[in-house]
Amino acid sequence: MAITAAMVKELREATGAGMMDCKKALNETNGDMDKAVEFLREKGLAAMAKKANRIAAEGIVAIKACDCGKAAAIVEVNSETDFVAKNADFQAYVAKVAAQALDTKAETLEAFMAEPWAEDTSLTVEQALSQKIAIIGEKLSIRRFQKVSIDNGVVATYIHAGGKIGVIVALETESDSDAVKECGKNVAMQIAALNPKYVDRSEVPADFIEHEKEILKTAAKNENPDKPDNIIEKMIIGRLNKELKEVCLVDQAYVKDGDLTVQKYVDSVAKEVGTSIKIKSFVRFETGEGMEKREDDFAAEVAKQAGM
Repeated sequence: MAITAAMVKELREATGAGMMDCKKALNETNGDMDKAVEFLREKGLAAMAKKANRIAAEGIVAIKACDCGKAAAIVEVNSETDFVAKNADFQAYVAKVAAQALDTKAETLEAFMAEPWAEDTSLTVEQALSQKIAIIGEKLSIRRFQKVSIDNGVVATYIHAGGKIGVIVALETESDSDAVKECGKNVAMQIAALNPKYVDRSEVPADFIEHEKEILKTAAKNENPDKPDNIIEKMIIGRLNKELKEVCLVDQAYVKDGDLTVQKYVDSVAKEVGTSIKIKSFVRFETGEGMEKREDDFAAEVAKQAGM
């Protein structure tokens, strides 16, 4: 029997299992929907069916760095509860996902989920996730991953609060001294603490600047309706510069020494080691950022359990 996309979609919606798992189940059962559901249940791949609509916004961020010091990968894996996020088995699993991300050639999350799971190549990453869901009993989700590498320089990493925030930063430099590595870690801590959006002003999109100018212009005119346009323009420039200092990493005040900017701190380390250091790129993941958080109604839960 020919397996159609509609059949795969129906089985996926019914079980919450992965697309490739559903296709395989239908092929194995000659398109029999009920038997395909049983097949997935027997394989432990339909365990997420009742969990598919739950919110998984807790979890942790993990990083795996290459021994060469020139590459690292960061992943965010979500769970429903903070209790599971602190579970040693869950954390060990996330570490394996990070290790897989470091070695992957995949450029999209979809491709990553479809590749063989390094710990058991008879499974895909998605199938291994489904098995972990069956074991832990909560909805889990590999939300995102990213790799950072540099040919001429070092990569530094930092994990904050047990995985709530993770940062990778790439420094372009000829030196791999301890001083440079410490500089990288300090910059990564800066990124974790103050959440910049760009390395420097050259990365800021022109449309962002124009949009901010319009907002600042309207605000300035509302606050100072009697001031001439040339004064308003100067106010806009001053306020825009202040905003850019907050979103551009190199312009931020260095958290460990407020008398320095991040750029001046990096320059001081470069002078110490006798070679240039340039912040090339960074990535910052914060667990659950931008996601809906689950709000538990414990009174309703108790009432439900009591049959009220």
